[in-house]
Amino acid sequence: MLQTLESGLLDRLCGFLQASPTPWHATHNMAVRLEQAGYQRLQETARWQLEAGKRYYVTRNDSSIIAFQLPVEGALTDLRMVGAHTDSPGLRLKPNATQRSAGWLQVGIEVYGGALLAPWFDRDLGIAGRVHLRQPDGRLTSVLLNVAEPVAILPSLAIHLDREANNGRSINPQTQMAPVLMQDDQQDLNSLLQIWIEAQHGIEHADIVDFELGFYDLQAPSLIGIEPSLLASARLDNLLSCFIGLEALLANDGQQGVLLVANDHEEVGSASTCGAQGPFLGDVLSRLNAQSGGASEESLIQLIQSSCMISCDNAHALHPNFRDKHDEQHGPLINSGPVIKVNANQRYATNSATSALFRDLCHEAGVPVQVFVTRADMGCGSTIGPITATQVGVPTVDVGVPQWAMHSIRETAGSRDVAYLVQALTVFFNRANLGLVES
Repeated sequence: MLQTLESGLLDRLCGFLQASPTPWHATHNMAVRLEQAGYQRLQETARWQLEAGKRYYVTRNDSSIIAFQLPVEGALTDLRMVGAHTDSPGLRLKPNATQRSAGWLQVGIEVYGGALLAPWFDRDLGIAGRVHLRQPDGRLTSVLLNVAEPVAILPSLAIHLDREANNGRSINPQTQMAPVLMQDDQQDLNSLLQIWIEAQHGIEHADIVDFELGFYDLQAPSLIGIEPSLLASARLDNLLSCFIGLEALLANDGQQGVLLVANDHEEVGSASTCGAQGPFLGDVLSRLNAQSGGASEESLIQLIQSSCMISCDNAHALHPNFRDKHDEQHGPLINSGPVIKVNANQRYATNSATSALFRDLCHEAGVPVQVFVTRADMGCGSTIGPITATQVGVPTVDVGVPQWAMHSIRETAGSRDVAYLVQALTVFFNRANLGLVES
């Protein structure tokens, strides 16, 4: 089964990664696949009229998406939910980004999230995001922009001019990380944006009102190793989970109530209207409950407590050059199956009941499963899992594919682990009885 599942899976994954340099592009590309599979788009500002067995999706801020399918028969009494996030650490452009130095046009940046900064130097950089325009009739519209050409670079300082460069020198993003675009004292960012928008959208002399743009590495995703057993790409954290969740959703048998949510802003705390700490998922669940005949807050609580969330966000794989960074009993191996993430201080939402459920899903799917616990003398990251569990109250387990170099401009995961997690989540979506009844 694994061999069959892998056929074409990695090709689709690499295409999705390369076509999704920003959360807005990732959300758009997920929406395209959903519509191709028969999902209907809903507007949050419109009244919903949902039908049993039908498939729907809705977006917020164009950077977060929720897709769901209602059961074919009977009322909606529970949901199998998978969560991920669309954003990744990176370099975002400041609003007044144009700056010049030594005859070079540069742009000022902000660091988005907890990015590893050193790998950003000496890369071919493109620019992508969304731009808001004023139309001739005064209306405001937005367009996606993806300049997939090497339009910028962040050059390193030669070691001859900084002999301490290899001795742990810190990087100042304000003074040392302004990418170089061109040798010109006349051009500015706005004029370049107008050129790119005309080239991509045919809009001449675009009246640019505002934008959210960032740089990204143009190097394409690739399979690496003698077998090859590794996948290297930008934004594996966490577009890999978005892709895996979408693949499983599209593979479900349609008999159960299922939902996939991919939130923006996880890397900066999730506190936004479209982040996991915001009301997006709760709003959708309330409307689903009402459409399914639930007429009270009590019925909504019953729906949520009968459901389960699998929060998918990549895990730290055991690094062969830094083995001491892991607890020796909890070092997940690449290509050895999905990882259950556990933390006694609730940095992950996993408990023994939800962990047991996921282990059982992996057993049924015939895939291996691993567990990660951080060293007792180190801090622990977090995910949308605890935030979603806190905001919504749904029983939650945190899992993920093991990877190296998390938050680098180029990350590495195992090529076989992709199919493993797709299989486990597909079993989850198809399971008739979630088996989370309290004793």
